[in-house]
Amino acid sequence: MAERKARVERNTLETQITVEINLDGTGKACFDTGVPFLDHMMDQIARHGLVDLDITCKGDLHIDDHHTVEDIGITLGQAFKQAVGDKKGIRRYGHAYVPLDEALSRVVIDLSGRPGLLMDVPYTRASVGGFDVDLFAEFFQGFVNHSMVTLHIDNLKGKNTHHQIETVFKAFGRALRMAIEMDERMAGITPSTKGAL
Repeated sequence: MAERKARVERNTLETQITVEINLDGTGKACFDTGVPFLDHMMDQIARHGLVDLDITCKGDLHIDDHHTVEDIGITLGQAFKQAVGDKKGIRRYGHAYVPLDEALSRVVIDLSGRPGLLMDVPYTRASVGGFDVDLFAEFFQGFVNHSMVTLHIDNLKGKNTHHQIETVFKAFGRALRMAIEMDERMAGITPSTKGAL
């Protein structure tokens, strides 16, 4: 099997980002984004998705976190699309329910080749540790637009906003892990009646 790795650099007037990803990793992670709460959530993707992630970003944080968070989503999406390749032999679909104390989230993903995001997370607070929680919608929108996946995210229960968000990212990692796993019964076959994804 070919290595499913990618390295993508994205440089704009607002952010300079490098993302390295290994879809067949062990969950190793290294982050330097300037946004600690985002780094904490990226770590959930790596650990629970068993993907290796190395993300660095120099962004215009003197304005706010918006460009950094959105552009990391975009760049991660580009790297993921490149690493996953032609998708032959993968499971394609993934889903996960993850609890954390009182919070429970469900994430379902389809590596469909079509970008789509439906996200329903009724946050109980507008920020966590100074981080604007609305920016996570920008992160996931950037990711789906550039990875070409369909993603459904639902926080089903939760009162603590940190818990709500963490369950989303853990479930995202778990769902991603399931979707990119190789299925020995589908070896060499594209998991689509169209013959392409």
